[in-house]
Amino acid sequence: MSSTTTENGSSEANAAAAPGSQEERALNFVKMLLEKMQMDADATFPPDDGESGEDEIRIEIEGPDAGRVIGKRGSVLEAIQYLTTRVAHRPGDPRKHIAVDAEGYRARHEDQLAEMAEKLARRVAQEGKVITFDPMSARDRRIVHMALKDIAGVRTESHGEGQDRRVQIIPVKPAS
Repeated sequence: MSSTTTENGSSEANAAAAPGSQEERALNFVKMLLEKMQMDADATFPPDDGESGEDEIRIEIEGPDAGRVIGKRGSVLEAIQYLTTRVAHRPGDPRKHIAVDAEGYRARHEDQLAEMAEKLARRVAQEGKVITFDPMSARDRRIVHMALKDIAGVRTESHGEGQDRRVQIIPVKPAS
C-alpha cells in the first residue's frame, strides 16, 4: 500500500483508513472509549516514524487528560489496548498488532526497560550469576528478550505461569 504524507505528517494510508478496516474499527473504538470515560483527549494515527510495520496499527492518545489514560504503571493503557484489539480483529482478517500509546508513555517505558535489561545483561556476563526480573507482562518480557537477543555471553528465558511469569538473564559459558 503506497502512502504519501499529509500536512500534519501522518500518512494518507493512516489518515484515511478504509471504511470497515481494522484501522478504522480500532481508532473509532478508542475515540468512543475516551468519550465514554469523559477524557479531554483525542486518538489519532501518529506520523509514520519508520519503526512500525505493515502488520501494526499504532494509535496515539493526546490531550490534557492523556496522562490519566495511562493509569498506574500503564494498567489503563494496557486495558484499552487489549479491548481495542478484541474489537478491531475480525475472523478472516489478517491479524495486525495494535499498539495504543498516550503522550509517548510506551515508547519511554520500552526504552527504559531495554536499557535496564542491557545493563543487567552486562553484569550477568561479567559476574556469571543469573538475574531474575519481577513478574511482567508478555509485552515487557518480549522487550527484554528482543533487547538481549544479540548480547554476547547471555541468554534469556521466561519462567512461571500467568501473572507470575518472569524473565531470567542467564550467563552463557564460552565454548572451550
